[in-house]
Amino acid sequence: MRLVNFRGGAQAGFGVERDGFVYPLSAEGCATEAEFFTDVDRGLAAARAVLLNDGAQKLALADVELLAPVTRPGKILCIGLNYRDHAIESGMEIPKVPTVFLKLPHAVIGPGAEVVLPALSQQPDYEAELAAVIGKHARNVRAEDWEQYVLGYTVLNDVSARDVQLATSQWVLGKSFDTFCPLGPAIVTTDELRDPHALDIQLSIDGETLQHSNTRELIFKLPELIAYLSAIIPLEPGDIISTGTPAGVGLGRTPKRWLRPGEEMTVTIEGIGALKNRTVAARV
Repeated sequence: MRLVNFRGGAQAGFGVERDGFVYPLSAEGCATEAEFFTDVDRGLAAARAVLLNDGAQKLALADVELLAPVTRPGKILCIGLNYRDHAIESGMEIPKVPTVFLKLPHAVIGPGAEVVLPALSQQPDYEAELAAVIGKHARNVRAEDWEQYVLGYTVLNDVSARDVQLATSQWVLGKSFDTFCPLGPAIVTTDELRDPHALDIQLSIDGETLQHSNTRELIFKLPELIAYLSAIIPLEPGDIISTGTPAGVGLGRTPKRWLRPGEEMTVTIEGIGALKNRTVAARV
């Protein structure tokens, strides 16, 4: 299933997308994102029921605005340097344990929303990433049990202000400017996307491909990541684990390639879809 947050006309809420239509879950008592993540099993049952109901209300996908599928996740846990080629282009050692940092939830925006390039940074950058959305309370998960704790997968663009990020050893500020976490367009559930470790991933700007890889190249894959993280941090429904970016970021290019106002970034992941966002200059 493809779970979406949507707004259209007088309606807004959580729904399931299929064949060019969005089916609101409100008829099954699960109108909002908050209601869905409060009881994920009930929310999934509502989605299945709506799809089985021939008379269910549906809205044309072209007539609604898709929002981030999780607008305010409790945690956004990001994995740095998780593709070997990206670690090399960044001039850093291949990590022996996952490099984990936070991206703050206020930075989340949805498909089509504008990424504001802050006046404080001269080095804004892009990062195409596969993100897993947690669907169940998780603590001390065994690696072999990882999949039962994942609701599904979405696309994340880890927009980064490199000069702020690398000014100290702590990355969170450079990763957490307003609008620096485009997310979407949907959560594709694990029953539909069976193997997240064999997906084509790419990023283009105004049609020029700058990143292109496959998630099979991840150094630390989701079984290891969920086991490692849940041994330290309780994971909750709606939390995001973003698995890292491959080579091709602006920081690793010669000459450096920073984001400029008026550009359209498109992150595409096989089986999930495309996340598009345009950059704009900050209003001073």
